Amino acid sequence: MARSGFMKTGWISLITAAMITVTGCGSTDNQDQAAATVNTNQPGQATAAPSEAQPQTETRVVTDAFGEVEIPVNPKRISALYREDYLVALGVTPIVQYYNPMWGKQDYLKLDVPLFDVTGSIEAMLVSQPDLIIGAGEVDAAQYELYSKVAPTFRLPDDVLADSRKTLTLIADLLGLSDKAEQVLADYEARIVDVKEKLNAAIGDEKLVVLRMNVADKSINIFGIHNTFVGQILYEDLGLKAPKFAEAMTEGNIVLSNEVIPELDADHIILLPSNGTWEDESNAKALEEMKADPLWQTVPAFKNGHVYPVERSYWQTGAITANGLKMDDLLRLLAS
Repeated sequence: MARSGFMKTGWISLITAAMITVTGCGSTDNQDQAAATVNTNQPGQATAAPSEAQPQTETRVVTDAFGEVEIPVNPKRISALYREDYLVALGVTPIVQYYNPMWGKQDYLKLDVPLFDVTGSIEAMLVSQPDLIIGAGEVDAAQYELYSKVAPTFRLPDDVLADSRKTLTLIADLLGLSDKAEQVLADYEARIVDVKEKLNAAIGDEKLVVLRMNVADKSINIFGIHNTFVGQILYEDLGLKAPKFAEAMTEGNIVLSNEVIPELDADHIILLPSNGTWEDESNAKALEEMKADPLWQTVPAFKNGHVYPVERSYWQTGAITANGLKMDDLLRLLAS
């Protein structure tokens, strides 16, 4: 039997009661206001007159990573945690944006919506009153059940998440926007053909790899050809060549040991910080130290000044809008 997300009133009462118990006297004014908003249609509160009642929403049953789920047809209020990029590509503004205090948010989307702290209370999601919540790999079974008590929740299957086109197509289908997705993908494919031709003319078979500096300990991660952020767009779509080490990796990314650095035959390196920007004093200092390190100077990209610091947020997702910005970077850095 499909799980229905439309018996929200009882669940909201239950969750709200739990939140009041947890927050207690320490609740902020904002939390009190949010709880009051949630309780508007609870017993003892003012309710809409029958003439103002909303028509029953038409629903359909779809299958996600956890089984069958009943969702509204053509939902309007969408939360797509860390997948907001796909909504933006489809011309849809999400009701909240993913935020993690240890990492931040996807700044490149320039969204003017409330942030949803994925490490905090579900209260913000309750207040936003979603018609549909779309989750991905970071949503485990326990979180899925909690989200499902707020609104119909669709967990994207893992085999779809690795492919930006499949992800866009599936999300568009959930939103009733398949025609829009076809146009977005047609434009996307045309852009790839154009950028691939220009990059091939500019660097040919020269090898490119993406590295991430972990700002906490200054360790370096290397992204392999199967990395979901860059593997498809760089190495499959644009046909760029990877260093042998990255090509042989089975993991998406690993910490690069010092022993491997002299063997890293990369002609070009895209370098991003795990947090913050390269203008941050500590990040800028670490970058200069890395460039001056004799070990890194054995790598062709460092020897020849072909190391490119980039903005991190769109290089750490493989979504459609982000991939367009990656292509902008590649043309600017390699083919201008």
